[in-house]
Amino acid sequence: MRYLAIAFVALLVLAASLPAQENMGRGRISGDVFDESGTGVPSALVVVQSLQGNTHLESQTDKRGHFAVAGLGSGAWRITVSKDGYISAYTEIQVSQLKTNPPISLTLKKATGLQALKADDQGRSLLELGDSLFEAANYDEALAAYEEFALKHPEVYGVHLNIGTAFMKKGDLDRAEAEFRGVLDKSSQVPGDAAKRKDISLRALSGLGEIAMRRGDFTAAQDSFRRVLEISPEDSAAAYNIGEIFFSNQKIDDAITYFELAAKIKKDWPKPYRRLGLVYLNKGDFDKALENLRKFIELDPENPEAANVKATIAAVEKLKK
Repeated sequence: MRYLAIAFVALLVLAASLPAQENMGRGRISGDVFDESGTGVPSALVVVQSLQGNTHLESQTDKRGHFAVAGLGSGAWRITVSKDGYISAYTEIQVSQLKTNPPISLTLKKATGLQALKADDQGRSLLELGDSLFEAANYDEALAAYEEFALKHPEVYGVHLNIGTAFMKKGDLDRAEAEFRGVLDKSSQVPGDAAKRKDISLRALSGLGEIAMRRGDFTAAQDSFRRVLEISPEDSAAAYNIGEIFFSNQKIDDAITYFELAAKIKKDWPKPYRRLGLVYLNKGDFDKALENLRKFIELDPENPEAANVKATIAAVEKLKK
């Protein structure tokens, strides 16, 4: 009897050390997975998970969208169905081992927009590849990746900002302009998050402004950047760019207004202070020129232009003596 007791205790210890397979049994479920048109979805993954333990079983739909899973214990189970390009769906049921369980029907909706992108590993990889190629200045290859992505995900129209920027870097200003204008048109038509549409519109307008500057069309550039400021008064880059346009056209007071606006919006940005120093020099206001040039050095002493700015400061200080 002593040996039997020892053997019984050993069996209990062994059972406790085995991986838990809770709620297994003789229950069986079956069902169908359809798309929104009512057509069966083949090769969808079906995961059946016990809500009373860690057990889960997997199956796959056949060519008609039908599936069946056996070996379930009585109790609550969750059935989740997923497939690339669709939004996952699930339901929860009570499974019985003593009677036939009712059939299950689940509908998978096509993923769109960001949902589709999240479900598409290949699409995300294309976008990441395009970005890395762009950073390496391989604009032709970056364009190929972006354009392939755009074909796969036409709903993610923001990628055309990347395409337009790549064309602009290549010097193809006509095609770049077409891309930016297309994005502007689309952003006004597509419903959705207003902040996201605003950000896309700002980037497109800034792109159009830069194209106009490269063409020497300062009126069109000024118009684009002013529209940026109307939409986003806190856009320091737009204010700076308008200042550049006025400065290049020798409209000094207007240039000062926008360079100072850029510095006010973004107080720790050194670039507008350097420009203000040069503009005030051009105007003959040495005190203001020194104030802004010194601020530039204070904010960015390691800037490649720092040596030239220091030399300018020294020269102006001599003139004042």
